[in-house]
Amino acid sequence: MPNLKNQADVKVLAEKFKSMKGMIMTEYHGLSVVQISELRNQLRKSDCEYLVVKNTLSKIALKEVGMEIANEFFEGPTAIVIEKDDPVSPAKIISEFAKKNDKLVIKGGLLDGKIIAKKEINALAALPTKEVLIGKMLGSMNAPMSNFVGVISAVTRNFVCVLNAIKEQKEKVA
Repeated sequence: MPNLKNQADVKVLAEKFKSMKGMIMTEYHGLSVVQISELRNQLRKSDCEYLVVKNTLSKIALKEVGMEIANEFFEGPTAIVIEKDDPVSPAKIISEFAKKNDKLVIKGGLLDGKIIAKKEINALAALPTKEVLIGKMLGSMNAPMSNFVGVISAVTRNFVCVLNAIKEQKEKVA
């Protein structure tokens, strides 16, 4: 029979897994406490959590919320990044951190309930951030309106120029 602490941990993990947008599994063996704290602080800024949990408890909690992941993702010391909103920012942070610290190994992850491999996480990291994408989209949406205003003002400006030319021509004749 599992002990009460493990049951409580599974319940807390299951709640976190229900509310997550995605998850990245990493192997952290060999990282110092300072390095892990630095990574946690970076991830916290993106509204993410970096949890070191027992592999068995993670698998049980995932099963409870209806998700199953291959055992290969939960071999060795595993830490989980739980993404609540934007999957690009944590992928960027983890990828950059893994480049600087070769002890951090990206194993894989989940995105909207689908298993993603390390290369897909790196592809996510290459995408622009959510804010940049929103800015580009708003710029694209604004461009037709700006062009329309420019065309309308050009018509008005040209009409005024034509009237002014007619006025000047009439003044020369008179």
